[in-house]
Amino acid sequence: MTTTSSATQFVNIGERTNVTGSAAFKKMVMAGDYARAVEVARQQVENGAQIIDVNMDEGLLDAEFAMTTFLKLMAAEPDIARIPVMVDSSKWSVIEAGLKCVSGKPIVNSISMKEGEAEFLKYARKCMGYGAAVVVMAFDETGQADTQARKIEICARAYDLLMGIGFPPEDIIFDPNIFAVATGIEEH
Repeated sequence: MTTTSSATQFVNIGERTNVTGSAAFKKMVMAGDYARAVEVARQQVENGAQIIDVNMDEGLLDAEFAMTTFLKLMAAEPDIARIPVMVDSSKWSVIEAGLKCVSGKPIVNSISMKEGEAEFLKYARKCMGYGAAVVVMAFDETGQADTQARKIEICARAYDLLMGIGFPPEDIIFDPNIFAVATGIEEH
């Protein structure tokens, strides 16, 4: 896995291998053109990506099949396989299918306390079993954190819960829901 130090200011995550974020990538995957899809990952690595985020959440797609097929093909490419993979899905079955295919240290994007502490810890334990780092969303049973105080509260609570099960602190990445000003939403 790419190791960052306290001097690291930025980690470049390649997100073009995401069917919900890239129409071109989605078209390739929907057509079964995985060779071209792998080239998208290669191009991101060549352009400086330090992590590749892969998402296959599309209603008309067998997401588990697409995730495993794509990750296995990526793993066969040494110049791509040298960087960590972020397995990104809203469905645990897709995440777990991906975790079974990734060599090296994977990153799960994401887990949250949206469904309560018990579910959060269940998925955290599973991630720990696969040796995966986790992205923890600032989201709990009452919703997405929308103020600085709520973001800190939720992230601190999640951290304490993870420490309680022995989750390695270096494998926790917080996503405090920071949105670009360009969203046009006044609160952001």
